[in-house]
Amino acid sequence: MHQVTVLLSGNSTPTGDGRFRAAGTVTLIHGALNVVVDTGDPGQRRQLLDALATQGLSPADIAYVVNTHGHLDHIGNNNLFPGATFILDTDVSRDGVYWTHDFDRGPLELPCPVREAPITVMRTAGHTDHDLSVIVDTSIGRVAIVGDLFEYEHDGIDRAWMQWSRNAEQQRTSRAAVLALARHIVPGHGDRFAVTSELRGRES
Repeated sequence: MHQVTVLLSGNSTPTGDGRFRAAGTVTLIHGALNVVVDTGDPGQRRQLLDALATQGLSPADIAYVVNTHGHLDHIGNNNLFPGATFILDTDVSRDGVYWTHDFDRGPLELPCPVREAPITVMRTAGHTDHDLSVIVDTSIGRVAIVGDLFEYEHDGIDRAWMQWSRNAEQQRTSRAAVLALARHIVPGHGDRFAVTSELRGRES
C-alpha cells in the first residue's frame, strides 16, 4: 500500500512590506509508484534533494510529478525530475512529448505496476482555474494532497484561503468534495491534518 510523506512543509509568512515569503508543501507518495506532488520554491532545491535521500530515493526514482497548480512556489524544482511524467492542468508530458487529459470526463488514474488501488488526480478548481488534487489510499486511510485548495489546517476559521481565491464559490465546492472523500489532507502551506466531523461541519 502506498504511503504519503511530507518532504517539505510549506509556509506563507508576511514580510511586513506587503509581500509574502512563501514555499509550497512538497509531498512524496511512495510504494509501487513513486510520485512527487508539487516541487516547492527554487530556493528549496538542496532541501528537496536531501529530503528525498532520507527516503532512500533520488529524482530518477520518481515516476510522476503532479503540480497542483502553476504558481511558482509549487513548481520551482520541476527540472530536478527530467525522467518523470508531468501533470499540470490538462497537460501531461514526458520527454518533451505532450498530450492532454479531459478532466470534464473524469479524473486521471495513474497506473500502478502491481495490483493496488490507483492514485487518482482530480480537478479541484477555485484557488486558480486549473487546480488539481491527488487522492491516494494509504494505511491511515485516504489522503488528499490538494495544493492551495486548503492553505493550511485552520484556514477555514480565519478564511485565509479566500484572500487568494480566484473563484471562492467554486473553491468552496471543491473543498467540500475533498472533505467528503478524504480522511487526511495535505495542504499547500502546512503539514498533513485529519479530516474531522467538526471540520466538515464548519465547511458545509
